[in-house]
Amino acid sequence: MTRTDTRVGPVEARPALGPAPRFWTSRRRDQLTGYLFIAPQLLGSVVFVILPLILVVWYSLHEWNVLAGTFDFVGTDNYRAIAEDPNLGAVLRATGLFSVGLVVLNLGLALLLAVLLNQRLRGTILFRTFFFSPVVVSLVAWTIVWGFLLQDNGGVNGLLDTMGVDGPNWLRGEGTAMLSVIVVQAFKNVGLNMVLFLAALQGVPANLYEAAEMDGASRMRQFGLITVPMISPTILLTSIITVVGSLQVFAQIAVLTQGGPGNSTTVLVYYLYQQAFQFHHFGYGATLSIVLFVIVLALTVLQWQMRKRWVFHES
Repeated sequence: MTRTDTRVGPVEARPALGPAPRFWTSRRRDQLTGYLFIAPQLLGSVVFVILPLILVVWYSLHEWNVLAGTFDFVGTDNYRAIAEDPNLGAVLRATGLFSVGLVVLNLGLALLLAVLLNQRLRGTILFRTFFFSPVVVSLVAWTIVWGFLLQDNGGVNGLLDTMGVDGPNWLRGEGTAMLSVIVVQAFKNVGLNMVLFLAALQGVPANLYEAAEMDGASRMRQFGLITVPMISPTILLTSIITVVGSLQVFAQIAVLTQGGPGNSTTVLVYYLYQQAFQFHHFGYGATLSIVLFVIVLALTVLQWQMRKRWVFHES
C-alpha cells in the first residue's frame, strides 16, 4: 500500500495590501502648476513664432497671386530668383550701411551720455528724463515730426539759415538721406541703451577706481581697463538688441524716404514689403523674409560666440 506524503512546504507570506497610491501627489501638482504658468508663453510662441515660420517656408515654395486667386507650387524658383535679382545687392548694401551706422552711433552716444550722467552732477534726473522720453513716444509720431523738420524748408534748415548755412534737402539727397534716417533712429532709441549702460556703470565697484588712482592710472586707462570690462555684459546685450533692431527697421523708411532717392535707403525689410504688398509677389516676399531671418540669426550667434573672448565674468 502506497503512502501519500501530505506534508506541505512553507507558505510564503503575502505583503499586506495598503491603500492605493494617490494620483495627484504633491510632485504632480507642482508640475501641473509649472506647466500652467508657462502655457500662455508656450502657446504664444507656437502661434506667433513657430507657426508663422513654418508658413513662411511653405509660402516661399509657392507663388501666391491674391488678385488672380492662384496659389501655385514653384519649388525653389523663388530662391533662384534671389540670386538673379538685380536690386538685391543695393538693398543689402543699404541694409548693412544703415545697421553699421546705427549701431556705432547709438551705442557710442548712449555710452557717452551714461558716463556723463554717472558723474552725479546737478540736474541729472532731468537729463535722464529728457534723453529717455523719445523711447516712450510713438515711433510713427516721432518719425513724422522729424520728416517735417528735415524738409527743404523745415526746422533744421531754418536753424542753419540763421547761422548763414544753406542746408540741403536732407531726405532727398543721395548722400544725406541715409544719414538722416540713421540719426532719427539713433535719437529715438538712444535713451534705452543709455539707461542700461548707466545701471551697469553704477554697479562697478568704486574701490577698483581708487586702486587704479593709487597706481597712477589716468581716467582713460581706468575707462579702458576697468569700466569697459566690467560693463561688457551690458555692451553685449545692447549690441545684440541694437543689431537686431537695425535689421528690422521699416516705419522710418516708409515715412521719411520711401526707400529713395533711388534705392539708397531701401533696406531689406522695406524691400520685402514692396515685393509682397505693393507688387503682390507674396512667395518672393516670403523668401526674402527667410533671408532676413538667416542674417539676423547668423549675426546673433556670431555675437554670442564672440562673447567668450571679450565679455567679463565668463568662465
